[in-house]
Amino acid sequence: MRTTEILMDEHRVIEQVLFCLEKIADQAFTKGVVDVTSARDVISFLRTFADTCHHMKEEDRLFPAMERCGLPREAGPTAVMRQEHEIGRGHVRRMDEAVTAFEKGDAGASDRFAFEARGFVDLLREHIAKEDQILFPMADRMLPSNVQDELLSAFEHAAKHDVPEGTRERFLALADELAARWNVTKADAAATPHACSCSH
Repeated sequence: MRTTEILMDEHRVIEQVLFCLEKIADQAFTKGVVDVTSARDVISFLRTFADTCHHMKEEDRLFPAMERCGLPREAGPTAVMRQEHEIGRGHVRRMDEAVTAFEKGDAGASDRFAFEARGFVDLLREHIAKEDQILFPMADRMLPSNVQDELLSAFEHAAKHDVPEGTRERFLALADELAARWNVTKADAAATPHACSCSH
């Protein structure tokens, strides 16, 4: 299996949780109520699985490998992906702040949560499309087989040493639990439009 296939498999799990987040945001906007338990579960998933487990493999391993093979670090597609990761972290931080404010009785917090959640969903769906349709095929073409093998080893090392044992499995289970709670099927998530409209 190529490293890009591992990352794309993780994208499918992230998309499943994005679909749940979209439903949580819709409820927050239409009813003025944030499902605090579900929102905090999603935020935990995004910070641990999507960011620490997934984005870090890209930022610390895949992107540098592509840059060593000729992509410019400061102005190329990997720079755009890093920037979007940072924008996403901002959305997640503000979602977290809105949930805390909602718990404290802030009447406007549900709207702020919905706004940040919808912004994050839109950002990440487009981001995933760019990686799946453009960046990852580029990586498959430009990275020689020995570099691919080194990356696979690095991914395995990250899974064992960068996060506590069992973290990946715990958050895969949480993704399925959220999907069951919000009546989201893998087919629903897979059917969500995510065509890339970028020019990179």
